[in-house]
Amino acid sequence: MRAILLTIVIAILAASCSNKDVKMNPQVILETTKGTIEIELYPQQAPVTVTNFLAYVNEGHYDGTVFHRVIPGFMIQGGGFTPDGTQKPTRGPIKLESNNGIKNNIGTIAMARTSVPDSATSQFFINVANNDFLNSAPGNDGYAVFGKVVSGMEVVNAIAAVETGNRGGNSDWPVEDVAITKAYVKK
Repeated sequence: MRAILLTIVIAILAASCSNKDVKMNPQVILETTKGTIEIELYPQQAPVTVTNFLAYVNEGHYDGTVFHRVIPGFMIQGGGFTPDGTQKPTRGPIKLESNNGIKNNIGTIAMARTSVPDSATSQFFINVANNDFLNSAPGNDGYAVFGKVVSGMEVVNAIAAVETGNRGGNSDWPVEDVAITKAYVKK
């Protein structure tokens, strides 16, 4: 009798936790010339940043952009330039959400910005190292992490290993273009 009751309780709990009842974090696919990267976003921790990033994804802003700043042992940055070095137009800057408890660790994605804290627009970077100096701390505004690579870290590492040179005043621009051919929300 006890085993039957336990089986019934487990069945009820399993039914109440079915996949259709669980709200999943949005995931974005970046198809690149080096392979596919899948990123899970964290809207609860960085709602403004995730909303901003998804708006750029949904309008096709990232399609055809390149990773224009690649520094091995640090990060890869993209989302703002076309292969010819033209910076794409953006919407206004967003509020910095760096104090959200998520660290700039290997595989996390964060918004790039200028020295002004609330200046991020479309550019993002993926950490290829634990970059503690980019985290929010007293006297350091930090950089807003808003997601993490869940598949394709080998692609990120392949991009981080490409040869770089100078282009348009940038010293860490890949010699051979590494493009985002398509960015979209995973259904």
